[in-house]
Amino acid sequence: MSSSHSHAAETRGLAHHFLDFEQQLDASTFGMWLFLITEVLFFGGLFAGYSIYRYHMSDAFAAASHHLDIGLGAFNTVVLIFSSLTMALSVRSCQLGNNILTRNFLIATLVLGFVFLGVKVIEYKQKFDHHLVPGYNFDQTMPGWQGQQMFYNFYFAMTGMHALHMIIGSGLLLYFILRAHQGRYHANYFGPVEVMGLYWHFVDIVWIFLFPLLYLLGLHLH
Repeated sequence: MSSSHSHAAETRGLAHHFLDFEQQLDASTFGMWLFLITEVLFFGGLFAGYSIYRYHMSDAFAAASHHLDIGLGAFNTVVLIFSSLTMALSVRSCQLGNNILTRNFLIATLVLGFVFLGVKVIEYKQKFDHHLVPGYNFDQTMPGWQGQQMFYNFYFAMTGMHALHMIIGSGLLLYFILRAHQGRYHANYFGPVEVMGLYWHFVDIVWIFLFPLLYLLGLHLH
């Protein structure tokens, strides 16, 4: 009886169609990398479009960037860097079979994600208040306002899609926090948290590119 319980504990989390945990981890990791490749293509299209319009409307884009709050952008960059650290620590804790530390580091990652999203809400409100949201209410008194409106089209599209990925990631973190709290992971079964870490790091890396492209473009105008 005890041996059967021991075997069940050792194989807890192993799907029936995999031979062992190593094969399961390889398959899930490969699947996540394939998904991230599609994400690179998606964001790559946005970056390419941004680059083309920036080349043709360089002065207007630089002037529009002047209205972004570099302080808030830099703060959010630091927040995401720390969230990558806590995510990495949660993966390491899970590999060691420590569900309590895994849960705590995942909670820390989630809190940092909420901080980031809260700052984005503040930034978006500022754009609404200053009539910098593309559309009929956009401030047309600024020089080259058409080019500046195009900049904010890309700003909201790129940061909005990034924020959506953050929201999805936060929902997934809640699920993994619950699973860790229930003690579902062990030294052989840590694949889901490790794969989640790949997703979270990717989202953080996207922001590392967005920050200089959007916020630092008009730095020379300050």
